[in-house]
Amino acid sequence: MSIATLDRNSIEQIVRQIVLAESAAPSAEPNLLVSISARHIHLTDEHVEMLFGPGRTLTKMKDLYQQGAFAAEETVMVVGPRKRMLASVRVLGPTRSASQVELAFTDAISLGIDLPVRASGNIDGTPGCALIGPKGAVQLDQGVIRAERHVHMHTSDAQRYGVKNGDRMNLRIHSGSCSSVLEGLLVRADDASKLEVHIDTDEGNAADLDHASRVELFM
Repeated sequence: MSIATLDRNSIEQIVRQIVLAESAAPSAEPNLLVSISARHIHLTDEHVEMLFGPGRTLTKMKDLYQQGAFAAEETVMVVGPRKRMLASVRVLGPTRSASQVELAFTDAISLGIDLPVRASGNIDGTPGCALIGPKGAVQLDQGVIRAERHVHMHTSDAQRYGVKNGDRMNLRIHSGSCSSVLEGLLVRADDASKLEVHIDTDEGNAADLDHASRVELFM
């Protein structure tokens, strides 16, 4: 039957079927990046100078996915209470108002630190450590954490997922026999962030993230 032979009611019925089919179809998922956040350090301006010399600032090595964040050329040694150490831990920029060391549980065991899980920036009452750079050392009284798994997203992504800043989501990683669900990711939503999950090296290795075929966020 040609379109010319269709009456008005038939045409309207076809249009309704198309509209209903489109509305029932699942919407396309946004591009989701899941990144392994390896051990790293955030420093204050003061601590940068104490570790690397007067007048020194961080030297950008490469930009990171989130706007304005970068990996610096500078690295420091992290020394724990048992005098065990991690050499060449990368500094990330830009500088912050308080220095913070982010490690995985495996790193903390090596250093002899009882590591709390905290949101980045929430360092009150956390353990400290010593930082050693080429020009000096800094003793941190607090600031060593395991950053809790979280997802950065733009406010438009948050609306799409039906969540808001501070909510919790789950991440499913499809990777064969190592497929895993990580629960309770902290939602960090604002008008500048891009959609990206951060998990640490222990979590990424356990789920075999490097060989994952698919990842998905859900409530």
